[in-house]
Amino acid sequence: MLERKLELDGKVFAELSGYLSDGKNPLVRDLLRVVGKYGTPEEINEKAREAGRLESLLKRLERRNAPHLKDLEWLMEERDRGSFVSLSEYRSAALVDGQAPVVDESCAVTLEISALQYFPWLIAEAKRAIAEGELLPGRFIRVRNMKEQERDGDLPAVAAAMKIIGASVVETLDTKGTDGSNVHLGGPDTITGYFGGIGQPNGHVLRWIDEYLHYYTNYGVCQVLNINPGTVLAAYLLYRIGVDIKFKISVFMGNDNPFAVLWTLLGARLFARSDGSTPLEGFNISNSVDDDCLREIARLRRELGLEDQVRIEHHITETYRSIVRQPYLRRDQLLEIARSVPNISAKHEGGDPDDEVGQEHTSSILDYFRSRDEVQSSGAMEALQGNYLLKHIAVNRTAEALTRSGLSFVAASRLHGR
Repeated sequence: MLERKLELDGKVFAELSGYLSDGKNPLVRDLLRVVGKYGTPEEINEKAREAGRLESLLKRLERRNAPHLKDLEWLMEERDRGSFVSLSEYRSAALVDGQAPVVDESCAVTLEISALQYFPWLIAEAKRAIAEGELLPGRFIRVRNMKEQERDGDLPAVAAAMKIIGASVVETLDTKGTDGSNVHLGGPDTITGYFGGIGQPNGHVLRWIDEYLHYYTNYGVCQVLNINPGTVLAAYLLYRIGVDIKFKISVFMGNDNPFAVLWTLLGARLFARSDGSTPLEGFNISNSVDDDCLREIARLRRELGLEDQVRIEHHITETYRSIVRQPYLRRDQLLEIARSVPNISAKHEGGDPDDEVGQEHTSSILDYFRSRDEVQSSGAMEALQGNYLLKHIAVNRTAEALTRSGLSFVAASRLHGR
């Protein structure tokens, strides 16, 4: 049978294993040299655990007399007071008259929002959630310049807030082709240069690992966005030697068919630790995948034993400008898929199109790349926060729709008890 010709040769596996573990391998040697700057894997993990504790993050903010502290204290007080809506209360309010509450917990959808650029937006979102009886999502994605938010204190403040509310967060490192290293990329006038992805050219993989370890050991930043095959492989190797990092793969990697996803998941299995664990926390699929493709992706993930580990992260909304044709809204598709596909997230990158179209400033993916100084000097901060809150509203519309369909969701676990 032709299928038998696809059997992998154990001799080749042995040769590849020897190649990777050879101390003379220049790529591995260079990777280990970067790791060595931060200590052994055990030392690195211990630094990250200490730096990422809530108490450590709050002390860091206290030392710099950061204004974020008062907001974090308020957030803890409101959480402890029970000011946020409970899941039972939320579901009761979401159900239409006469509808009985039926909740299937087997395929709970993670509510996800992107991008939380500035810490004050989270506080504005929390205040709205209390006032309107709404949910904060269980997963936040950030695409803000790391050095900038390290300077102004947003980085430790957001990390602390995630501990307080019980949500996961993904950061986007600065080391990528849009930092000027890819000399052929500029703005929209060079958009064809992005067809191969944003890129991590030349020596950027090692610089990316170096940056990753800096934020991991100093702030406990564990999960980051991954956009390039080279940095995906380097992160697999980093985890394999014992550093407890996690990452998700960006939509820019182009996982838009089962064969591409199989290649992604084969890497996760190949470089898993002896206990079967992988640093691949999730991956964004392309906006264009249809229902059959989603089901096939889910089947592949299950058959490779990664269903519980690797989340399928699917865009329900997108920014209104500069990324997809509008109107773009995949909520109905989610309601159908979520009945049979576990460990999936509903990512909200924009408001519902009907809400966006009436805005003086509609959301744009290009706003992610603006500096804080430029946003403030242009007077755009209020408008951008408004765009973010429309995403929050879209998250809650998805939670309501899931509830009415008898499906469950994952919101900020320390805010919204049962």
